[in-house]
Amino acid sequence: MGTKTADETGAETGAEATTDEQKVSVAKTDEVTEAEDTTADETAADDIDDEDELPEAAREEGPTGVGQGAGAVVSAALGLVSLTGSWVGTVAAARETLVGQLQTSSTASVAKQVKEVYGDAWQTTALWGGVFALFALVVGVGVLARPAFGAPGKPQAVWIKSVAWGGVALGVVGLLLAVLKYTGVLLDLPSTS
Repeated sequence: MGTKTADETGAETGAEATTDEQKVSVAKTDEVTEAEDTTADETAADDIDDEDELPEAAREEGPTGVGQGAGAVVSAALGLVSLTGSWVGTVAAARETLVGQLQTSSTASVAKQVKEVYGDAWQTTALWGGVFALFALVVGVGVLARPAFGAPGKPQAVWIKSVAWGGVALGVVGLLLAVLKYTGVLLDLPSTS
């Protein structure tokens, strides 16, 4: 009962080891395991430090593109407003209609009444559509030209370019339609003769 076989003694570790040779072997194994644990902990700490420093370094390199993205969205929205109409254009057209009604006498010719009451309001709507289209065009081109004046080597995000190009295209179409409406080429006033 008190004696152990050779297999039982070899299986024991740590403080239960019986021979000096086994104790040295177990001590070396414990030292290696502790060294591996320490190295793993230091590596993990270094990885965490590197991750914490990475966003700071990225922030120091240049802009994040948030302003460019906002500008691209604003350009597209202004282009859309130029095509669909705006509150400002509607109010200005209603005001122009009222002014035309007040300044035109009831004895004026039908052509003059149509021009003063409806024609001027139509041109006012076209004018405000053109203003919004021009703003869309300027903001979109500004966003597209911004990388040339920014941090070298930092590319502009693809979605920013796409939305800015959309704003530029809507601005061009809106400006073209505004000019055509204002000049009477598109949807001219009806003939009164």
